[in-house]
Parts: sequence; C-alpha cells; structure tokens
Amino acid sequence: MEFFDRTHEIKRLQQIRELSEKSAQLTVVTGRRRIGKTSMIIKALEEENFLYVFVTKGTEKELCRDMAQEMKIKLKLPLVGDVSRMDDLLALLMETAKEKPLTLVMDEFQNLQYVNPAIFSYIQKLWDLNKNQAKINFVVCGSVASMMNRLFRDYKEPLYARHTAMMKVEPFETQVLTDIIKSFNPKASGEDVLALFLLTGGVAKYVEHLMDHGATDRETMLRTVVDKDSVFLLEGKSLLIEEFGRDYGRYFDILKLIAEGHNSRSDLEGILGVEISGHLSRLENDYGILSKSKPLLQKSNNRNIRYHIKDHFMRFWFRFFYKYNTFIEANAFEQLRTVVERDYTTYSGRVLEEFFKQRLREMGRYTLVGSWWDRRGENEIDIIAADDLAKRVTFFEVKRQRKEIDLAVLRSKAQHFLQTTGAMADYDVEYRGLCLEDVIIGDGSR
Repeated sequence: MEFFDRTHEIKRLQQIRELSEKSAQLTVVTGRRRIGKTSMIIKALEEENFLYVFVTKGTEKELCRDMAQEMKIKLKLPLVGDVSRMDDLLALLMETAKEKPLTLVMDEFQNLQYVNPAIFSYIQKLWDLNKNQAKINFVVCGSVASMMNRLFRDYKEPLYARHTAMMKVEPFETQVLTDIIKSFNPKASGEDVLALFLLTGGVAKYVEHLMDHGATDRETMLRTVVDKDSVFLLEGKSLLIEEFGRDYGRYFDILKLIAEGHNSRSDLEGILGVEISGHLSRLENDYGILSKSKPLLQKSNNRNIRYHIKDHFMRFWFRFFYKYNTFIEANAFEQLRTVVERDYTTYSGRVLEEFFKQRLREMGRYTLVGSWWDRRGENEIDIIAADDLAKRVTFFEVKRQRKEIDLAVLRSKAQHFLQTTGAMADYDVEYRGLCLEDVIIGDGSR
C-alpha cells in the first residue's frame, strides 16, 4: 500500500531536523504498535543519511555490535577494538555531532531497560553535558505507552523533561480511511468504510493488510479478519500483555465486559465482584486504553460516567475474539463468523455514532462535540455539536438506515436536554439525521 497521510507529522519532524543543525534536539515519538511510527519517521528522513537502531530485548553486546555496524556503514566511523558498551558508542556519536550534524533514530527505545537499565542514566548525563555543543537530532520511538510515559514524564526518572519535543502518532482520520478504501475500491459504500473503521480503528498496519489482501468491502474484510489464518486472532493479547504483565487476566476481564456494553463502574464491579477503581484508573491514565465520558455539560465528574475502549480494533477483539476464544481453540470459525454476523448490525450501529463524532471533531467547525443522556436512561441524544462562538447547536440522531431516523423524537429529547441543563437558551438550534449514506459524502447531515 502506498504511503498515506501524516503530512503534519512529517513536516514537524523535518523542521526538528533543521533545528538540530543549530542545537541538539531530543524528540519522543509514541503511539500504539502497528500505527506506523517507524514508516513515518523513515519517510520524513528519507532524503537524509541517518542512523537507525532497533532496540531488541537481547544483550547489550548484541545491540552494540549491530549499532557499530550501522555506524560504520552510514557514518563511516572507524570503530576499532571492543564495541560492547552502549555508553561508549553514544559518547562517540555525541563527539561526532559536535563536528557535523547527525540524526540518530532509536526504535522501541523502552527496551533499553531490558538491555541495561543504567543506560538511561548515562544518556541523561551525556545529554546534559553535550547538548549545547552537539548538533544531533536524536529521535526515540516507543510502542509501550506506560514505559515511554514513565521514562520521560516521571520526575523520578533520569530522562524526565529531557525531551525537546513529543509526538503521539494517532490512527488515521475518518476521511483518510475513506480516501484509502476508495483508492482501492471506487465503488466502496458507507457500509464498507464503517467496516474498515470498526475492524482496524484506523491503525495503519491493519488497514494496509486488508487493502493488500483485496479486502475492500465489508464481507471480504470480515472473512479476512475472522479466519483461522488471520493475523488478527492473537493480536490483542500480544499488544497488551507486555503493558499489563502478570496481572493481565483482571484487565482483560474488565475490557471484555466493557466491549460487551457494561460500561459503568457499578455494573462492572457487580459482575466481577471486586473493587476495580485502581484498574480503571490505570487503564485510562497509564495505559491510555480506556476513555470515560459523561453527559455533555454535566458538572460533576463522579456520577453517570461511562467507560469505553478507545481503540476500535481492541474493542472488536475483546467483543468477539477474546469472548469467544473457545470457538477459536476448537477451530469453529464458521460458528464464530455466524456470531459476528448475528451481532454486527447492533454492534456497528454504536460504532457508527463514534465514527460521526470523530468526523465532526476532525472538521474543526465545532467547539464542543459529545453525547447526552439522563440518569434514568429515558432520554439519550447520540451527538450534540455546538459552536459556542457562533452560538449554534446541532442535535444529531444516528441510525444505520435513513428511514429509521425520527427527527420528531430527536426534537423532544433536545428540548428535555435544554430544559434540564438550562444551557444554550439563546443558541440557534438545528436537528439532523446521519446514516450510512452520509459516511461517504462528508458530514451529510440532513
């Protein structure tokens, strides 16, 4: 698949490289695995002669051997004698950067803690002593969010606040996903775009896999993903087990329940029979896997809260692959596909709301986008989008089919919202419906 998007990020990385010719730059690039961090960095630096080091969990001697070989080839450095210490190689690079600018990219940087935990302290010392003289563009990249955040944002860590820039690579935006699938399948429908969003969450590697395998419509995508040879089957576990460690079982149970729709803390604790506030907090703040939402304009942060899995691929994986793991172990993929097809309409309807919320935010026309529901669950509005500067608010109802949209019911719910919150009394109000047809044609609101 050709390279798509990342224009802003690439431009920023190129600007940082130019800055490094005058002063040392340490850029931290984060983002979940498969999101396309490495491809983006290489694309940004493709016209430069840069040093690339992939950090494995092997020995320091092995890592240094590979790094020294790269230094000889790319930088023509005459390395002789013992090159088994990372601190010696990094010191040499710093000295070299005092004479001429250079770029060093270290991928999966957090793995250095398995190679030699003392390296981080040495990097801190080396950076502090040489940053004013060295013209180095040092880019560190990592996929384990909890580790990368701790290394650079925990004041107890040696590299705390040493970075000059931090970038988080996000999934593809909804319009980019639409452009990608249309480039492979010009006849793609809104149903097909939604399936790509639902199954991949906009993660570059997953999108690439489906497109390169000719899975450019909903039916083919589902067959490709739900298959005995699918690369997606074990992906959720392999992505998260390093983050969670030995306690992954409890986290997985929580995420499975949330994927099924049990999204309040009281509901979760009632099912699990244990107190999980600490787990929920870590899933949200340390691992960045959960987000929590509250009714729009609700002042209290402690009531009527709903938890959601942010990553749509992970949401699908927990909802169908983790929940029905016994089907996978029994090689019962026809039965698993039957379950997915059986539940797909209801499941995708909820995801469609998230798709349109994300698109409305990406459009940049609104200062506030969210949902609203009352405590009894009797009134719920799919999307409210407001422009506080223009004093305009639009209430949206989202359905898979246009014939299912009832604007009269939406108006009644909106009036309840306006009366209950006492907000937006002087705003211009609109009522619109969104359905699968509108996925392709922009916001399409009518």
